Amino acid sequence: MRRLKTLPCLLLLAPALARADVAGVEVHRREPFAGGVSFGDVGSYEKISGVVRFAVDPLHARNRGIVDLELAPRNAEGKVEFESDFLVLAPKDLSKGNGALLYEVNNRGNLLALRAFGGAAAGNDPNDAGDGWFFRRGWTLVWSGWIGELLPGEGRFLLRPPPALEDGKPLRGIVRYEMATNVPAESLPLSRREGLGSYPPTARGEETGVLTWRMRETDPRIPIPRAQWSLERRPPPKVERGVSATLGQVRLRLAGGFRPGHLYELVCEAEGAVVHGVGYLGVRDLVSQLRRRGPNSFLAAGFSRAHAFGISQSGRFLRNFVHLDLNEDEGGRRVFDGLMPHVAGGGLGFFHQRFCQPSRYNGQHEEHLFPCDRFPFAYGDEKDPFSGRTDGILRPTRERRPEMLPRIFHTQNASEYWHRSGSLVHTDPEGKRDAEIPANVRIFSFGGTQHGATHNPVPHVEAPPNPADSRPFLKALLDALDAWVKGGTEPPASVYPRIDRGTLVPPTREASGFPAIPGVRYPEVIQRPHGLDWGPEFESKGRISVEPPRKLGDYVVLVPASDGDGNDRGTLNLPEILSPLATYTGWNLRARDSGAETMLAELMGAKIPFPRTRADREKSGDPRLSVEERHPSFDAYLARCRAACEALIAGRHLLREDADAFLAGRRAAWDSGR
Repeated sequence: MRRLKTLPCLLLLAPALARADVAGVEVHRREPFAGGVSFGDVGSYEKISGVVRFAVDPLHARNRGIVDLELAPRNAEGKVEFESDFLVLAPKDLSKGNGALLYEVNNRGNLLALRAFGGAAAGNDPNDAGDGWFFRRGWTLVWSGWIGELLPGEGRFLLRPPPALEDGKPLRGIVRYEMATNVPAESLPLSRREGLGSYPPTARGEETGVLTWRMRETDPRIPIPRAQWSLERRPPPKVERGVSATLGQVRLRLAGGFRPGHLYELVCEAEGAVVHGVGYLGVRDLVSQLRRRGPNSFLAAGFSRAHAFGISQSGRFLRNFVHLDLNEDEGGRRVFDGLMPHVAGGGLGFFHQRFCQPSRYNGQHEEHLFPCDRFPFAYGDEKDPFSGRTDGILRPTRERRPEMLPRIFHTQNASEYWHRSGSLVHTDPEGKRDAEIPANVRIFSFGGTQHGATHNPVPHVEAPPNPADSRPFLKALLDALDAWVKGGTEPPASVYPRIDRGTLVPPTREASGFPAIPGVRYPEVIQRPHGLDWGPEFESKGRISVEPPRKLGDYVVLVPASDGDGNDRGTLNLPEILSPLATYTGWNLRARDSGAETMLAELMGAKIPFPRTRADREKSGDPRLSVEERHPSFDAYLARCRAACEALIAGRHLLREDADAFLAGRRAAWDSGR
């Protein structure tokens, strides 16, 4: 754990280490990125990867919010040690970079930013620059592991957190696991997802644990006899280089197999809790180290500013990071100047509690009762109707210094309103009024988009999925966020649906104004988080003693109102929605043969094409105008698309290069009706 491999102009020289919480770095590879291609004036990039080791003081005031940190083993200096994988893409000549670092919080160990901003191929050992957007601008990109439940494989970035011990023994406690599948299965991991480990049930837990099933989340739990199920424990795969896994996989086998769409829940005693919250400290200390070291620092240069970006789970990490007041390092310095949580909705995360399961999230059907979408939701102060306490993501406290707060661009797709409690980011918890947004926060809601766009068929959904791609908005907005941080350039104003303007409404067809489209069923339900009681020590110590949790009541979730075509109002809309050929929704339903019919298909939206001709419309009874009635020719359609692009460019929501790419694809879209 103390080994340090030093490369020229690279990592963490010993005198500086005495003052840092990065205790050492082991570089495994340092090589040209993308074949050494040059990116304009910035030149070529290099890729550096390895393992970074940390040692943090559990008694330091900046670390005391981490659950069970006091129970972790300590080294001879009284510090808690842990390690993670890391990767850096940086200009070979850093003096040609833009002086900014972008840290992407990986999603379940996977890198997404290169694809989100530049269209690069997916993968965790990137060598594809996509359109080169990041690199032409001179960004330095950084990733590291922060999740301790991941299994090695496919290049995932792992964290190895320390164990939490009591009298030198692994902690034991009650744990709830939930499993679901869209296809028949003989066995499922307790984690629900492949690639994840689980806390192993104790012998007593395996003997006395209670397994139940139900068709819908609100249905009564039906016990499954103990003789009909068993557990299979698999050790984690070995790794040749990099961070080893913390947990092995535990699989549940069920006589007769698992039915699609049903929810299976096991509540039992388990052991082996880890101090998972050190993942926050690793991100904090790595970024602080990189941006502030002198001439002997990482890559021989520091950075004038640092931003963080995260998609979905990773966006919730960022909201939780700032709520825990971790944007100030042990030296009293701001870590991130800007944060960009994307499609996080109103969630925080099950990230640092005892026996936490970081890859869980709350859906309307699946994983509904885990402590992910929980108060506070909004960035400013609001009052919880169930506990009576006042809190906000950026709530002022005695310890939090206002100058440590980052500037935040919260971005979310339409799906977040249906699936991820998105309206609670900008309303009070009871959905009665619009929330006051702090001056350092902007909120941008992208209408008519699903959690992640796709053109590919999805077998378990009722309607075709939604291909509307909001990623071009991210590029323009990151430019605006960086300009705000770098030079104080005022950013675009927030764009989101509001109660006081009639564009944020209850999730019913009558209230929303969604048209009665033939063959399209409107959702009967929506993801609505509950006020939940996990036991008396949950808020103060992160310990769960009540499983399943006791329901106290419902928070109120609202959705964007619809125009006459069924497209969202009050939102920042893409050119293809401003000049539409279809209705684009943030919701979709589970297909009949996938079980749990009428429930939301998790995180999915839908695309419902307009009738092509007036005759088609009249024959089907579709209330929406046909394509030929609204666009008399392709040239007229293209002109409307061009006008939409120009308006978005003027508002600093879209870059010229992305507008040109969109317009170049309009003929194919017109011909296919897409």
